[in-house]
Amino acid sequence: MSRLTVPKTYKLYIGGKFPRSESGRTYEVVSAKGAFLANAAKASRKDARDAVVAARSALSGWAGATAYNRGQVLYRIAELLEGRRAQFVDEIVQAEGVSVAAAGAQVDEAIDRWVWYAGWADKFAQVAGNANPVAGPYFNISVPEPTGVVAVIAPQRDSLLGFVSAVAPALVAGNTVVVVASERFPLSAVSLSEVLATSDVPGGVVNILTGSPAEIAPWLASHADVNALDLVGAGDLEWVDLQIAAADTLKRVLQPENGPDAAAPSLDRIAFFTETKTVWHTKSLI
Repeated sequence: MSRLTVPKTYKLYIGGKFPRSESGRTYEVVSAKGAFLANAAKASRKDARDAVVAARSALSGWAGATAYNRGQVLYRIAELLEGRRAQFVDEIVQAEGVSVAAAGAQVDEAIDRWVWYAGWADKFAQVAGNANPVAGPYFNISVPEPTGVVAVIAPQRDSLLGFVSAVAPALVAGNTVVVVASERFPLSAVSLSEVLATSDVPGGVVNILTGSPAEIAPWLASHADVNALDLVGAGDLEWVDLQIAAADTLKRVLQPENGPDAAAPSLDRIAFFTETKTVWHTKSLI
């Protein structure tokens, strides 16, 4: 007896929950051959604002966690992603039209990238920070701290690997993230949200929007409660206008990157989303 296909309903991921877009809009996601795969939620300006509120609410808890604990949490994401490897490979094969081997390589690299960043969580501060030589009986120490809420336009190709590459470095230092997934290939990002929801990542630390980056990005760029903007996947947008909008609220901005090495693993990507605090302390004269 044949059964009807039970299509999956793909939603947004905001504040640890899976709401539909407040606008009720969806758009069709099709395979590389043009076959229907799913309906994905089309996020609105209101959804973007809700995601920023959720990210801001989660910031103190995530930034206040120990660096070692953040590393454990990021490593747990890699563990769960490993357990669902076959699902992600299948989704990438269908959506991107690549071979099973190429999809598997992308998933494996995404897993390894979580592990790489997890390992740096309690170490990067020793590299990015410094004990500064000063004249006088003082200690002068510079320490990197999270910049706050980071908005990310994810790479539009390599749906899973590009997403992980852009999101992970911002999380390492204790930032929270609002990320606009690949418009054409959103399914890996939404499936990853299910991994995040069942891992140790607190609700609101990562918020995932699907839909049109061209529609959503301007609201994130101009939002006064967003502290940094990563335009790695915004190369096809009017990204200079986004930079100008971000400048009005003094955001730090990473420009678009293209090619397979976009958002390659780097300590510089971690450090970019930090602010340096310098502390003076007197030395004992005894």
